[in-house]
Amino acid sequence: MTKNRKETPTTASARPDLRPRSPAEALEPGRAPSRPKGVKVRRERKALSGFVRLFSGLLTLGLVVMVVAGGAIGLLHHHFEQPGPLTEQRTIAIPKGDGVIAIADRLVAEGVITNAWAFVSNYKLRSMAGAKTAALKHGEYVFKPGASMREVLDLLGEGKSIQYKVTVPEGLTSQQIVERLKAEENLIGDVAAVPAEGAILPETYGVEKGMERQEVLDLMIAKRAQVLQAAWDKRQPDLPIKTPEEALVLASVIEKETGRGDEREKIAGVFVNRMRKGMRLQSDPTILYGLYGGAVQWGKPILQTEIDAKNAHNTYQIKGLPPTPICNPGRAAIEAALNPAQTGDLYFVADGNGGHVFSDTLKEHNQATTAWRKVEKDMRAKQDSASETAAKAETAAKPETVGKDKANVKKSGAQKVPTAAADADAIPNPPAEDGASAPAAPVAAPVKTLNAVAGSSTAKATSAIPAPVKKPKK
Repeated sequence: MTKNRKETPTTASARPDLRPRSPAEALEPGRAPSRPKGVKVRRERKALSGFVRLFSGLLTLGLVVMVVAGGAIGLLHHHFEQPGPLTEQRTIAIPKGDGVIAIADRLVAEGVITNAWAFVSNYKLRSMAGAKTAALKHGEYVFKPGASMREVLDLLGEGKSIQYKVTVPEGLTSQQIVERLKAEENLIGDVAAVPAEGAILPETYGVEKGMERQEVLDLMIAKRAQVLQAAWDKRQPDLPIKTPEEALVLASVIEKETGRGDEREKIAGVFVNRMRKGMRLQSDPTILYGLYGGAVQWGKPILQTEIDAKNAHNTYQIKGLPPTPICNPGRAAIEAALNPAQTGDLYFVADGNGGHVFSDTLKEHNQATTAWRKVEKDMRAKQDSASETAAKAETAAKPETVGKDKANVKKSGAQKVPTAAADADAIPNPPAEDGASAPAAPVAAPVKTLNAVAGSSTAKATSAIPAPVKKPKK
């Protein structure tokens, strides 16, 4: 082993001239070896160095921005998902035209959310992401207790506001419907103009608080156009009706003649049969509309002088259909006009129970009319008795005014002072049919009325009894 060590060549570290002379010198770094000959020195370009530094700075800045943005998003998400401050249910109206900032301020003021900035930021992020519910809608909303900002945005974005019902009864004129819309407190704005008669479909519509009246009216007009076209496409063949507009006119007359759903097709059949034979329709409602137009009061009794009055709508005086509808008919009346009952009936008269008796001959019709007059007489007697009883009860309740009332009656020469209720329920005395024997009614006395009372949201009133359809004068 000793021999091997001696034969080992001396290394550089073992050379005596390279050994450190002291421990301190051993700790000093040694010199780097000199560069080999023939190797070129590659120097760093200044332009490249600047670009690297710029790129490195941008990466650092981007990293910082990402960290800050992540923190902000986390904070927004926290505000977005945490329960809101509401402790009880609250109803709040969002006016039309309010922007997202105004809505956020309103929600903060009402105590629905706590941070308007977080609300607006979440809204903007949703819009940028293309969320379907990003657009906030006006209306009246119910916010539940503890509703989070996400639930509030979803509610406003989906437009799930409180719906109010606006009911338009069948058989009103366009002027009367516009007046009803003006009286709706949940609607705003005015109506540009009264639509043409028959242009509106009477139904129950769901509206939002703050909705424009004209917008609701436009919806009703569009709905009527759809319903009329759908009914026209399914009409019976060979009808004496050439256009959808004529069908609408006939439907308006049918609407005012009956309030019973099981009679509309029969009433339509009578009018269609009379049109085919060239007979006048002789419908009572056309008399009143011809006299008073859109402001007509449908419950008004008809006088003999009004029957004889000549105007464009009075079907006792004209042949065929009136030039325009006399009201806004409902869906059922429009469908009945285009799909009438297949019968030979030419007449109908009230039966005293809210319906009608239909006949195909004048003889049968006159018999039904005689029976009706007996019912009418009994009903009038009961009404008179009820009016007298009510008058006596009123007099007994106010004894101090009896002397004064008697003096007033004597002074005015009045025989009886009917109440408003008695006037509304008064039973008319319909005229006799052509060729029938019946006492003639005085000219000034009410002789006819309608089966419909404007303003009723249900079927037409049964207290008003219609008169028989007359045969055209020779």
